[in-house]
Amino acid sequence: QVRLVESGGGSVLPGGSLRLSCTASGLTYSRRCMGWFRQAPGKEREGVATIFMRDGNTNYSDSVKGRFTISQDNAKNTIYLQMNSLKPEDTAVYYCAALSTSAPFRCGVDADFPYWGQGTQVTVSS
Repeated sequence: QVRLVESGGGSVLPGGSLRLSCTASGLTYSRRCMGWFRQAPGKEREGVATIFMRDGNTNYSDSVKGRFTISQDNAKNTIYLQMNSLKPEDTAVYYCAALSTSAPFRCGVDADFPYWGQGTQVTVSS
């Protein structure tokens, strides 16, 4: 059984930083593609960043490039999303997602992720 547990959301001023964590279980490490997505009220879900854990290859949406960094701690089966220079438009519920694949090129924000965490709220406001 795949389980994803997120933590780290909260409220921050514009220009501030937050780090989200997601711990995964139930997926074979060598096939593990994980990602962060977000959904703001009244908007469609948006892919933010992905990482293929076997080789560490990452992908980002244009809206967060240069501000957000996805990383992994293999020993803890955990991925992180370091969010810097946060803007009010980053306000959303952030979800961790996972996909089992042997092909790194399939690990991107447009992939079909079958496993999802419960979500964590990020609010950027003055």
